[in-house]
Amino acid sequence: MTPELKNVIQILKGKIHNIEELHSKVLVENQGLKEEITKLLTEIEELEKENDLLSKKYESLKLAKTIAASSSDAHDAKVKLNRIVREIDKCISLLNK
Repeated sequence: MTPELKNVIQILKGKIHNIEELHSKVLVENQGLKEEITKLLTEIEELEKENDLLSKKYESLKLAKTIAASSSDAHDAKVKLNRIVREIDKCISLLNK
């Protein structure tokens, strides 16, 4: 083997070693990123569940508020209707006299 060929082989061995080191680093980084993706997907899923729960609570609150408003409106309507009925009764009694 000529010295030039030995030199080229040594250079290639060094470059291959560097590539192997870079490959190992990339594999470790890739694994870390996969774990982070899994963690973030889990977090997204939990946040979506929380969002659904809060949306349901909000809808329930809106419905309760609507019912509460309707019941007070219904009471007011009954009072007005009773007043009108009494006035009609008075008018009828005046007409009967």
